[in-house]
Amino acid sequence: MNIKIAIFLGSSSDKPIMKKGVDILNKFNIAYKSYIISAHRLPDILSNTIKKVESKGIDLIISGAGLSAHLPGIIASKTILPVIGIPFHNCKNKNGEGSLGGLDALFSIIQMPKDVPVATVGINNSYNAALLAVHILAMKYENIKKLLVEFRMEKKERLLSEIEQHL
Repeated sequence: MNIKIAIFLGSSSDKPIMKKGVDILNKFNIAYKSYIISAHRLPDILSNTIKKVESKGIDLIISGAGLSAHLPGIIASKTILPVIGIPFHNCKNKNGEGSLGGLDALFSIIQMPKDVPVATVGINNSYNAALLAVHILAMKYENIKKLLVEFRMEKKERLLSEIEQHL
């Protein structure tokens, strides 16, 4: 299967936060490749990697970062591929130093300047980031669209069943 999504994280300590998103991609049989590259410490390597990702035909990018959270925005400034940003709050990584509970990362990603958009999900919500990616890919790939419709129907049936149990 061709890789459809590139995942960029600023630190290896962000991998546990991304796990729910990766689980969703796996559920939909969507191939991805992950990269751990700091936007601030390795900007040249990041730029080169974005060029490689584009040349491989990737459809979109999911990127998560904490604190100043520049990684998704810097990626968006270097590509026309859609970028989905996940603001991270990772106490284990940051030891609470300078952390604002993830609000700093949220504001950094959501307040992108005009002409450089980043779709942004909630703090630590890699699940929704991956599901948004699935929705985007479903417009292009019929097999993913079919799985998405099935997924939504299963969720609906489960909710209706829960309601019936409480009546």
